[in-house]
Amino acid sequence: MSRVGKMPISIPGGVDLKIAEDGIEVKGPKGVLNLATHPAIAVNVDNNTVSVSPVNDSRIARQQHGLRRTLLANAVVGVTKGFEKSLEVIGVGYKVNVQGNTVVLNVGFSHPVNFDLPAGIQAKAEGNKIIITGCDKQAVGEVAAQIRRVRPPEPYKGKGIKYTDETIRRKAGKSGGKK
Repeated sequence: MSRVGKMPISIPGGVDLKIAEDGIEVKGPKGVLNLATHPAIAVNVDNNTVSVSPVNDSRIARQQHGLRRTLLANAVVGVTKGFEKSLEVIGVGYKVNVQGNTVVLNVGFSHPVNFDLPAGIQAKAEGNKIIITGCDKQAVGEVAAQIRRVRPPEPYKGKGIKYTDETIRRKAGKSGGKK
């Protein structure tokens, strides 16, 4: 059995959990998330805790046990605290602005790049940093990765868009003058 799957999930106050045959709805102060259920996994709610258990001892049930527990725990954390990823824009003349639901990136192209945020995701710009927040962990990470893909950091000068906790492995440039 999965060690992660055995751990119970505590439900904080203000979070409402509804279990149906086709999915689980987690509602909290930050938003609403819907999770798909798997037929090999049973979800039980007791007072303020949720436990996930496999229905049988099949290989698929063992595979899904820890996964479904982690997805449910991330949903509970997401609707209470939320998730955030921060990106840093490095380069001379590189700028970032947030205009409503659009992130405008000036990162060395001949034109500004407009990135439209999906529903449920917010962004704010502070100088050369972009902070992406939302209640869905997967969506926040995907939006951050898509923004980073606009101009990934290069290894010679380090220019580009990188995560704030990311380290860029630097390369030495050309050594000139040797004959």
